[in-house]
Formats: sequence, C-alpha cells, structure tokens
Amino acid sequence: MRLIVALAALTMVVAPVALAKAPKASLDKAPFPDTIALPDGWQPEGIAVGNGPTFFVGSIPTGAVYRGDLRSGTGSVLVQGASGRSATGLKYDRGLLYVSGAATGKAFVYSATTGSLIHEYQLATGGGATFINDVVVTKDAAYFTDSSRAVIYKLPLAAGGTPAQAAQTLTLSGDFQLAAGFNLNGIVASPDGEVLIAVQTNTGKLFRIDPNTGVTHTIDLGGATVTNGDGLLLQGKTLYVVQNVDNRISVVRLAPDFARGTVTGSISSPNFDTPTTIALFGSLLYAVNARFSTPPTPNTPYTVVQVSR
Repeated sequence: MRLIVALAALTMVVAPVALAKAPKASLDKAPFPDTIALPDGWQPEGIAVGNGPTFFVGSIPTGAVYRGDLRSGTGSVLVQGASGRSATGLKYDRGLLYVSGAATGKAFVYSATTGSLIHEYQLATGGGATFINDVVVTKDAAYFTDSSRAVIYKLPLAAGGTPAQAAQTLTLSGDFQLAAGFNLNGIVASPDGEVLIAVQTNTGKLFRIDPNTGVTHTIDLGGATVTNGDGLLLQGKTLYVVQNVDNRISVVRLAPDFARGTVTGSISSPNFDTPTTIALFGSLLYAVNARFSTPPTPNTPYTVVQVSR
C-alpha cells in the first residue's frame, strides 16, 4: 500500500500453483506450509481468509483476485484482471469480497464463490489524489480508507449483509491531520462495530474513529509509534500492526476503551519481504509479501508467509 504502483492492466492465465516450501506448522493435526507461492508477477497487497482454510489475495495493477488453500498451498485465479481496476486491501464477509481500488478511487464487491462482480462503487469524486487503501466490514457497513484524503467511505449493509447501492463519505475531524505521504491505511473495527481503528502510515499514529461521525481521537501509545504501519488485525484487545518496509508486525495491547495502548513486542520472519497485510487462521498469521523494493516483472515471484502469533 505504501508505494504508488502503476495501474496498467496485465493479462494473466495462471495454472494452480504448488506450495513453495516444505510444511512446518500444523493445525488440527494437518500440515500447513510455511510459505505459499502466488502466481509470478502477481504484485499482491491485501489478503483475507474466508470459510475454512480458503484465502484470497488481490493484485494491485490488475484488480485480479487469487483464491487459494492454506492447507494445500494451491489455488487459482477467482477474479480475472481488467482495465480500470486495482486491488489493495480486501475483506471476506458473508460470501462476498470487498476490495479497495487504490488510485482508481473505487471499491469493488465480488462473489467469493463465483468471482462475479456484484457492484462497483466510485468512492472518491472530484479532482485531487486518491488511494482507496483498506477496508473493514462490520455487521452494518463496510468502511474504506483513503490514504490521500481526510475521509473514510461508508458503505451501508442491509439485513443479511447486502451492500447498498451508494456509499457515503465521512469527513474526518478531531485529532487526525493529513501529512505528506501515505496517510490512513489499515483499518479494523471493534466486535460491536462501534469503534474503528486505523493507522496513519507516515506518522505511525493510531486513531479511534467514530463510524457515524468521522470524529477521530489519537490512541495514546506512551510515546511509541508504528511508522510504516500498513495492514491491521484486531483480536480482542490485541492489535497487530504490519510495518511494511520494517519487515515486522508490532503487537499492541489496547485498553478496554481503545483510548490507550502499549507496544508489547513484535513478530518477524526471515521470509518477510515487505509484508503489507495479514489475516488470521487458527493460531497462525498469514502475511502477504508485496516486495515493494523489488522491481516487478511478469516473472517476479511473490509469496504468502505463515508466522505464529
């Protein structure tokens, strides 16, 4: 998410790929590979876990979505790339995939079963830069961050999780201030959906956001920061913050009201190569390597890396 990537569409015909490394960890007594190969040239950014061990990874320049199996390490393209699309952050919810559209200013909703496009939303309007970066889904709405604007976009959901036909723009107020570079990036929600938490990549600050008004409050980390913060994962009161170019995941213990937090440690792996986002399956975290420091080619390899939390 941190680097701006060209949106020129690429044409890919990808056969199922095999796991890239011998199994190490296990879950429910079945082996799970440490590292899973994505299609060469994929240029991934976001990852989500669906039903069972199914995972999804988007392609930044094409908007394609790959569907794989964490147990076998194999998979295939679910959503084909198309001109005018991109895929950064994505989330699975109730059979649907919500995908952030990066510099297109759009969001896309796909069937996680068939890959068909359910709806396309033009979130950012007017002139000026935009980068729809990440998304979180609650029982009532999907929320998208824009790393170039002081807003979040709210897509209301009807009963059963059906997306509305139009999204709303919430202007951020309170403590949050735009700064040079990438701003709001990863976003998560409290279990009841009453609090949103987002990271500002360039400053390393975390913010509580009111999902109805857009009012923000800085989360007090006691002087610590999570600069280069990218994807987030919230489990109870533990927040995992991917710090992409730092090749680590910081662990933050949050207060019950989410107003304060303490950085209690970090997770790293020799297999990390600019991880951007993470997803959870059982006791395992899965990070996608965006490899932003490696010039992309059609043959550049990309991977998903497993670590314990």
